[in-house]
Amino acid sequence: MIIQKTAEEIELIRESALIVSKTLGMLASEIKPGITTLRLDSLAEAFIRDHGAVPGFLGLYDFPNTLCVSPNAQVVHGIPNGTPLKDGDIISVDCGAIKHGFYGDHAYTFPVGDVSSDVLKLLEVTKASLYEGIKAFRIGNRVGDIGYAVQQYCENKGYGVVRELVGHGLGRTMHEDPEVPNYGRKGSGKKIIEGMVIAIEPMINMGSKSINHHSDGWTITTKDGMPSAHFEHNVAIVNGNPELLSTFDYIYEVLGITSYEEQPFKS
Repeated sequence: MIIQKTAEEIELIRESALIVSKTLGMLASEIKPGITTLRLDSLAEAFIRDHGAVPGFLGLYDFPNTLCVSPNAQVVHGIPNGTPLKDGDIISVDCGAIKHGFYGDHAYTFPVGDVSSDVLKLLEVTKASLYEGIKAFRIGNRVGDIGYAVQQYCENKGYGVVRELVGHGLGRTMHEDPEVPNYGRKGSGKKIIEGMVIAIEPMINMGSKSINHHSDGWTITTKDGMPSAHFEHNVAIVNGNPELLSTFDYIYEVLGITSYEEQPFKS
């Protein structure tokens, strides 16, 4: 069952989401060759707590850390460790926070140092597909329209769209109805309704859509060992249209990126 949020609840989710946004912005200044993902995890936990929130992933389903950090061929759910990042890596950083009983949860895939042009293209396409999905999240559409938009955008450019991992509703729990796949048929799935809040999160592979689940119970990698990218936003339906609750602006400020991609979805 989809849980419609009041205007007040949407603002509380926005507050939690913006703490995650600021955390990712802080990490953007730290992600460089030589740093370990355990160090990033420690910095993120301290930052979230300093902002009056609690890490949303730590202990959730027994996950052991604050961040899911997934470099290169890892798709999602990577566990922080002591291996330093290298020049040319990419790393998906997925982060959650809880404040006032509501979750924020989103992700960004960062280049580390000098990254090859073909891998940067994967990042560009995956992030662009996120906004294609957001455009389809509006009254009059269904959840399948979101997945269709993401799938068509990425597959038309030759990339693999992961099937087993999906976006989700968001609120007092991290994962609410509905599931939001990154593939689908137009006009299929649950109706999009006013007050709906979801996390849209394309997980796109450079090669095959196939994945492997590892024995640690968390880590997921591409089956062919090729890179994967992951971008995620939290979005609400307000007056029939999608409104972003999260932002990449804090990341862009650190990285010196000028972007207008979020403007159509801001209040």
